[in-house]
Amino acid sequence: MRLEIVLLVLGMTLVTYIPRALPAVFLDKIRLSPRLERFLNLIPYTAMAALIFPGVLTVDTAQPLIGILGGVTALVLAWRKCPLMVCVLAAIGVDFILYLFI
Repeated sequence: MRLEIVLLVLGMTLVTYIPRALPAVFLDKIRLSPRLERFLNLIPYTAMAALIFPGVLTVDTAQPLIGILGGVTALVLAWRKCPLMVCVLAAIGVDFILYLFI
């Protein structure tokens, strides 16, 4: 039974790793149009917006301003092309500070 679990984990690892590794290997050899390259560069910011926006509105129903200010912080930093992790951590920090003082 343990061998089956190990094989299952290895199989899931391959299934997860291959779709992520193949584009990295072959994308260096393919020339992308500037428009497509710009589109691909904007995907992390779009994903961040899709993940954060529902939480902005529901972070605290009693004090919705906290979530809105955290979201605005992330939006401004993303607009200034800050790294994704900086945007997320700054929004969390603003929300934390607001929770302490409001």
